[in-house]
Amino acid sequence: MDWKALSLSFSDWVFLLFIGGIPLYGFFRKVKVYESFVVGAKEGFEIGVRIIPYLVAIIVAVGMFRAAGGMDLLGNLLNPILHKLGFPIELLPLAIMRPFSGSGSTAILADLAHTFGGNSFITHAAATMMGSTETTFYVIAVYFGAVSIRRTRYAIPAGLLADLVGVIMAIVVTHWFYS
Repeated sequence: MDWKALSLSFSDWVFLLFIGGIPLYGFFRKVKVYESFVVGAKEGFEIGVRIIPYLVAIIVAVGMFRAAGGMDLLGNLLNPILHKLGFPIELLPLAIMRPFSGSGSTAILADLAHTFGGNSFITHAAATMMGSTETTFYVIAVYFGAVSIRRTRYAIPAGLLADLVGVIMAIVVTHWFYS
């Protein structure tokens, strides 16, 4: 059996274990599984309704930045520096968009894959970047807003530093695999 088939089989069994195991565990612990699920779903829906204003705010802000040409201006300013560092300028929109918007960064990744091909260095680096970074401002706006935290203290700088490290390491690791 090859690695791919073993991995797929393992993931199928883990999924089945979760889907069947959690209700069984609750049943044996005499927990009303369905009722607990419904209560959790109701709380999740209420949280979803509470965070909608924060979602709208972040989507509008990102759209305004892109529509105003901020992304192009920033790319033109940073191009000489990034070129010297070996950072492909094509990945700059993704690196900038990723902390703000998951769907926006996914669209950029899809465009890069369409433009450069699915097996190109740019696409592999972009996909690695997507997996190594987080939508920091989105997470802060939604989750901190959902629990009414107004002062984020060190959350934003720590999140952005982690994103920067993720972006840098995505390029480094992709270079390792392409060298």
